[in-house]
Amino acid sequence: MSKPFYVKYETPTEVANAAYEALQIASKTGQVRKGTNEATKAIERGIAKLVVIAEDVEPPEVVAHLPILCEERKAPCVFVPSKQKLGTAVGIDVPAASACIVKEGDADKLIKEIATRLEGLQRGKQ
Repeated sequence: MSKPFYVKYETPTEVANAAYEALQIASKTGQVRKGTNEATKAIERGIAKLVVIAEDVEPPEVVAHLPILCEERKAPCVFVPSKQKLGTAVGIDVPAASACIVKEGDADKLIKEIATRLEGLQRGKQ
């Protein structure tokens, strides 16, 4: 299956897994925002530390604005393959199209590592 149009780069599996892990840690020790509306507000307010967007969202227009917004606000964003795993990672029983970390908690080092990897991926694309 081809990637949706809003996916700007191929995310390595280990980076996607690290993003799920960072969300799990931050949801327990920090603060996360679940869902596209909450993530959008956090990015616009400049408080999003890491934005995680699922690739299997239908229709894709639901989350298509997030990568553009992240780029404008200089917020790191990572694409993950599964909205079901994304929902589980933030501690809810339903799929989540996107989520973001607002307060890192114990996931601070992991988020910095992911952001560094993402910068390298984005630079490789441009």
